[in-house]
Amino acid sequence: ASVSEPAQKCCTENIQPFLTSILEELMGPVSSGFTEVRALFDKEVNEIIQDFQKTNDMTRLKENVDQLMTLPFNSVKMEPCYLKVNLLQELLQDLKSRFKVYHIDFVIQRTQNFMQELMENAVYTFEQLFSSSHQADPAKVATTIEKVKLRVLK
Repeated sequence: ASVSEPAQKCCTENIQPFLTSILEELMGPVSSGFTEVRALFDKEVNEIIQDFQKTNDMTRLKENVDQLMTLPFNSVKMEPCYLKVNLLQELLQDLKSRFKVYHIDFVIQRTQNFMQELMENAVYTFEQLFSSSHQADPAKVATTIEKVKLRVLK
């Protein structure tokens, strides 16, 4: 009881007025990281489409889709996504001193884990939708891949 009122006053005066601006500042790198995940998925699927249009090789298409499934675990390809979130390191340093925010690395790591999870979900959904609508007619496969990609990105 004796701590509640001073704690509420401290929160109201020293933290609450800054929350909106803090969230806006933090969401910049987070949003750009997730945008990068989306762009990477889009780019990889477009490469599959282009390769298939050149070769019309169903076996190679299957190999490319299988390779797409490993994308979330490909640290080289995911690195640009993760780097966007590393900007949080600088932003959180200021918060650390002002609001005693600790475990900055944990915040960054969890954000990067969510990015990887999002990519896992995207490639899994793509594979599931594509395999269920997979057609033997090579003329329709590229169109089907594009439609599935757009559905996943939605």
